[in-house]
Amino acid sequence: MPRASSGSIELEYDTVGSSDDPAILLVMGLGAQLIHWPDEFCRMLANGGFRVIRFDNRDAGFSTKLDGVEVDFLALVAAALEGQEVTDTPYDLSDMADDAFGVLDALEIEQAHVVGASLGGMIAQTMAIERPDRLISLTSMMSATGTREVIDIPDDSLTLLLAPVPIEREAYLDYSAEYRIWCSKKYFDPQLAREHAEAAYDRCHYPDGSGRQIAAMLASGDRELALAELTVPTLVIHGRDDRLLMPALGMRTAEVIPASNFLFLSDMGHDLPEALWPVVVDSILSHIRNSNPAGN
Repeated sequence: MPRASSGSIELEYDTVGSSDDPAILLVMGLGAQLIHWPDEFCRMLANGGFRVIRFDNRDAGFSTKLDGVEVDFLALVAAALEGQEVTDTPYDLSDMADDAFGVLDALEIEQAHVVGASLGGMIAQTMAIERPDRLISLTSMMSATGTREVIDIPDDSLTLLLAPVPIEREAYLDYSAEYRIWCSKKYFDPQLAREHAEAAYDRCHYPDGSGRQIAAMLASGDRELALAELTVPTLVIHGRDDRLLMPALGMRTAEVIPASNFLFLSDMGHDLPEALWPVVVDSILSHIRNSNPAGN
C-alpha cells in the first residue's frame, strides 16, 4: 500500500474510486485500523461519485508506532475526570490532524470532505477548526466535543475501555464478544465481531498504541468555543444505543456547531452495523452534495 508522511510519521493509506472524483477522507477511531471502515461501506460512498481515502492513524495498523514511549493513561484519565489539565503527552489531536492532512498532501488534494468516527470524529473536528480551508464538509460520527461537562460513561463501558487488551490471538478473538456492551443492541453478532477481530489481529494487533491515543484525546481538551465559530458545513451522526460516547455527547456536538444537521439513529450503538450502512451513506452523500452545489 502507499504511504504518506507527516513530519517523522509515516501513514499507511488506500483509496477507492476514481482519482478524478472529489475526495472523502475517512478518519477512524481509538486503536482502530483503516480496515475498520469496511470495504463495502467505502464502495457505497465511492459509487456516489467520490474518491474515498482511508488510513491508519499513528500508533495503529501499518502507520508509524511510537514504540517504547510510555504514558500512564490510567492516571491521565483519572486526572481528566477530576477536571485537571492533562499535559506532557507524546502528541495531541492537532498532531493527528496534521497526519490526516499529510495523507491529503501526498495525494495532492487541496480540499476534501472529512468523515470521522469516535476519536476520528475528534480528529476531524480538529482539522475543521485548524484548517477550515482544507475541508469542504465535516461529518462527525459517534463522537464528542471534548467537554467534560456532559461525560457520563457507564461503569461497565469505562471498565472495558480501560482494561488491558489480550495479547494472544485466541484470547483476543474471544474478547471481541465483550464489545457487545456498547455496540448496537439490535445488530450485534458475536460471530461477525469475532471475524472482524480476526482480520484486525492478523493485519496488525497493537494495543500499546491506544494508551497514547487516549492521552492525545485528553491533552487536547474542550473544543466547544472553537466549534461554536465553525463555518464548515457539518453533519453529526450518533446512536441512541451508544453506551461509550453517550447520546448526550452527539446532541451536544450538534448544538454547539452552528447550522449543523443531526442524524440520531435509534438502533445504532458505538459501531457501524451493516444494516445501517444505507441510511448512513445516504445521509453523508446528501450532506456532501448540499455542502457544495457542484457536488465537490
